[in-house]
Amino acid sequence: MTAVLILLFWLGTRRMKVVPGRGQSVLEFATGFVRTNIAEGNLGVKDGARFLPLLTSMFFGILALNISGIIPGLNLAGTSVIGFPLVLALISYVTFIYAGIKRHGAGFFKASLFPAGVPVPVYVIVTPIEFLSTFILRPVTLTLRLLMNMIAGHMLLVLCFSATSFFLALHPVGVFNFLSIGTLAFGFIFTIFELLVAVLQAYVFTFLTAAYIQLALADEH
Repeated sequence: MTAVLILLFWLGTRRMKVVPGRGQSVLEFATGFVRTNIAEGNLGVKDGARFLPLLTSMFFGILALNISGIIPGLNLAGTSVIGFPLVLALISYVTFIYAGIKRHGAGFFKASLFPAGVPVPVYVIVTPIEFLSTFILRPVTLTLRLLMNMIAGHMLLVLCFSATSFFLALHPVGVFNFLSIGTLAFGFIFTIFELLVAVLQAYVFTFLTAAYIQLALADEH
């Protein structure tokens, strides 16, 4: 899927024209979606441009490895194996911390753990919660959200198509063989649904990464 992704981008950008052809138009629309709705939508034009290469790579990388789960012969999303979501979550984690330190220095950690306007005694409760939610739960939830969604989709497809194979293999031919029609139909329906989930999960992961970066860059830090 990585090779296919590189090939598509190479074919779409090797002969750039002022008046784009079909391939260039599709590629410009896709990358423009990430730029407008994720990067600039969260970070503004200037900071959006800074982090656009990372966010674009993240979106299309996740999308490609999500789609591999519905391609015959592959049938397993790369994101349904914990290594890939975990690495992406760590990249997101390092990026938003880097952005915060780059913009605010060590004050980023102080502002994150000790929000302004909170009475001093309340920090006993607030600071551990902020530490847990900002520096522990963010990478964990990013990893698990993507991983579990793709595992669940994979298991649904396995169940439907395995049931179809089972019902077709029953002898003698009887009513159970006809049940394969229903399980096969559900398999195709869930395949279309998984395509939508593949796009949605790529969007959610990348959008949250941009949102975390935006929070790190916010003036209150």
